[in-house]
Amino acid sequence: MEASAYGQVSPAVPSWLNKGDNAWQMIASILVATQSMPGLVILYASIVKKKWAVNSAFMALYAFAAVLICWVLLCYRMAFGDELLPFWGKGAPALGQKYLIAQARIPESTYTHEDGTRETVEPLYPMATLVYFQFTFAAITLILLAGSVLGRMNIKAWMAFVPLWLIFSYTVGAFSLWGGGFLYHWGVIDYSGGYVIHLSSGIAGLTAAYWVGPRLKSDRERFPPNNVLLMLAGAGLLWMGWSGFNGGAPYAANIDASMAMLNTNVCAATSLLVWTSLDAVYFGKPSVIGAVQGMMTGLVCITPGAGLVQSWAAIVMGILSGSIPWVSMMILHKKFAPLQKVDDTLGVFHTHAVAGLLGGLLTGLLAEPELCDLILSVNTRGAFYGGNGGMQFLKQMVAALFVIGWNIVSTTLILLFIRLFIPLRMPEEQLAIGDDAVHGEEAYALWG
Repeated sequence: MEASAYGQVSPAVPSWLNKGDNAWQMIASILVATQSMPGLVILYASIVKKKWAVNSAFMALYAFAAVLICWVLLCYRMAFGDELLPFWGKGAPALGQKYLIAQARIPESTYTHEDGTRETVEPLYPMATLVYFQFTFAAITLILLAGSVLGRMNIKAWMAFVPLWLIFSYTVGAFSLWGGGFLYHWGVIDYSGGYVIHLSSGIAGLTAAYWVGPRLKSDRERFPPNNVLLMLAGAGLLWMGWSGFNGGAPYAANIDASMAMLNTNVCAATSLLVWTSLDAVYFGKPSVIGAVQGMMTGLVCITPGAGLVQSWAAIVMGILSGSIPWVSMMILHKKFAPLQKVDDTLGVFHTHAVAGLLGGLLTGLLAEPELCDLILSVNTRGAFYGGNGGMQFLKQMVAALFVIGWNIVSTTLILLFIRLFIPLRMPEEQLAIGDDAVHGEEAYALWG
């Protein structure tokens, strides 16, 4: 324990507490929380048609609050607690004082090294810090998923969907890849959520969009943002908050966090410039919405390997994340009939599923051995560095298939269950009017 200013020992500063790590982890938590509230709330409210501004913002606001309560009541320990199944933890509350003030620990993360020593992930701050940090990731996943069904999903169905999807889908991916599940121990890399968050939200969003059904024909044909400048404010909060998103992943204020933060911003900037250039060449003019999409795909792509790749590799990943999702959204989507039939409002499949998958696979190629040694418990390297790198790429592919399959199945079953009690899509009269019919409120007051 540490002596206070009055010479007395303070029980609030136990010997295992690292104040720097704790302060940075709480700051990172706030940064990630700000991405959702108010970042995505503002972004969703402004990027949609005026008649859906309130509804879109409220879907994000509700998810943020609902996820937090479900997280502390049950889901944190399903994702980071003791093993129930190789892909799922035992659900239990994370509310007790004794549990929350103890040193943070992920019990199923124990590795046995070649020399026989065992190591468990035990950050140098209290469990309360880790519980809240991981909540912010769970919340943003649901909010990103919402982008696929904006402008028509029944708000009551959404209110039921959020806790069910958190329990039966998110916690499975989080435990399997981060909490000590079978993919974690197999050595799959997901530094900060390329698979757990982005691939999951993109695949689940596309699946949900299929089952909920499309927007009105008039909305699909013309869905202009109601406030482009406010959209940029939301996008800015999202970009700046990503430094906490990836910089907080090492669970410490260490040199790997510094690498992750730099690489995150380098990749995002590169991707934005590439996407904007492609818009200018192909369509004859650069698009502000396109720039935001390019920013997003860059941030998503670097996430699974942010602290594990060199900065030149972050530029390579930015070039690919600014071009491959652009091709999938602008070219392939218009030529592939099944994708056209599914109304993914904000193109979450392209910006998150495609970019997240791309990032996960590129990490399997570009993960640098010395950087991996800074944070990973086992000898890991990308395929470009020889050794067992080819196997690493294969592991990344298999993990992606598991995440894709689980999200398609779980999202489908959840929505079919909800449909037994609540219509998934709004009635036609609400779809025609929008916010005023759904909430009795409108985003902009009319004067005069």
